[in-house]
Amino acid sequence: MDLYKQILIQALAHQEMEVRFPNLSLNGDALVHSICYTALARIRDIVRDDTLSDPECFDRVEEIVRALEAVGSDGGFRHDFG
Repeated sequence: MDLYKQILIQALAHQEMEVRFPNLSLNGDALVHSICYTALARIRDIVRDDTLSDPECFDRVEEIVRALEAVGSDGGFRHDFG
């Protein structure tokens, strides 16, 4: 992270903040659960694909990582499974 961002984050970290989303109909928990459910359903579909052999299914781990990335997570340092 560049120095400017680090300084800005530190300076704002102790300030009072108010964030509003006037058109959001879900609360935070419901929103996260909805996104997590969608990601888990996609991962389940990848694992359940019975057209794949076990080695092919293992190769689809990269798709699982992409599903995690799509919801703001990642595979950490284990991103390259090739």
